[in-house]
Amino acid sequence: MKIKAIQNALNQEFAERDEVIEGLIVALIARQHCLLIGPPGTGKSALVSGLTKRITGANHFQWLLTRFSTPEELFGPVSLKELEQGIYKRNIAGKLPEAHLAFVDEIFKANSAILNSLLTIINERLFYNNGHPVQVPLMTLVGASNEYPEEGEGLEALFDRFLLRFEVGYIGEDQAFLSMMRGPRAVPADMTIDELYELQFFSDTVTIPDEVYTTLANIRRELMDEGIRPSDRRFKQSLSVIRAKAVLEGRGQAVVEDILILKNSLWERPEQRDKVAGIVKKHAQDPVKTKLDEVRDEMKSILESVKQNNTPEQAVEATKKLKMLVSDLQKLNQNYPDRKEIGQAIQVIQESLGGIASQILGV
Repeated sequence: MKIKAIQNALNQEFAERDEVIEGLIVALIARQHCLLIGPPGTGKSALVSGLTKRITGANHFQWLLTRFSTPEELFGPVSLKELEQGIYKRNIAGKLPEAHLAFVDEIFKANSAILNSLLTIINERLFYNNGHPVQVPLMTLVGASNEYPEEGEGLEALFDRFLLRFEVGYIGEDQAFLSMMRGPRAVPADMTIDELYELQFFSDTVTIPDEVYTTLANIRRELMDEGIRPSDRRFKQSLSVIRAKAVLEGRGQAVVEDILILKNSLWERPEQRDKVAGIVKKHAQDPVKTKLDEVRDEMKSILESVKQNNTPEQAVEATKKLKMLVSDLQKLNQNYPDRKEIGQAIQVIQESLGGIASQILGV
């Protein structure tokens, strides 16, 4: 499947961005919008460009907003010829109203002169030119920002319109960093806009079984118990994301695990992210993956402590903790002997143990 080939190619090109890449592609299939939050230099624009350039025949639009950006930058200049006739009409050629795929950097710097038209394009796929509604071909708009919008800036409606939201940080693992420094390995993979249209049409036909609806209801109930209340509209729109995730995996029917992508959707404020992710995983992720995620997080924390405090005592303590993780995984493997990823995780930890042992011995 071409869209899967594009996903794999981007995963090879951009280190430690698998989840964001999946989110961007799912948003594209679902015709939803995606927000990337992260500091400068994390490759947000390069990531989006890497995807959009692989969709041949699509109109792309990219712009960096400032506090002083004008409507002309996004929507095109007013036609002087039309203005002479008393008609206030913009020349939208090459601008956002003609784009299939759009990337707006520093989107929360949108001022009031831009905001209303931008929201109408995002929400309704309409642009009012000289008072007349023009249907725009926009599939997905990706917004990016170095930070979340402050309360009271009047940007709540804009923030809410991004169904999927991701934080993009700097590369953490040394091996991934070295891979990035050596340069991306270009992998040919693309698709036409007509092929993308077909995928989007197929996505609309994906069936959602009762089990998925029931799981969503359970997640909603637990979120409400925690004081987290995503709107009914957000839950309804999330079905398009679940369908798109199924399409990306080559299925015509959604499964409960497709709900996992909603951990990037169902929170209202940044401080709710971890709580929402935990609740979604609890209901939608199979127990093996849940345990493996916990082990990976714990292992990362242990190795980071060794890196920060490089002493024999710390190395010995880390060795004890890693051996306990191996023991936990061995017990898990007894219950799920067919899950090869458990053995792979054990091997990764044992390799780390070998590295720490060499450090202790000074080899």
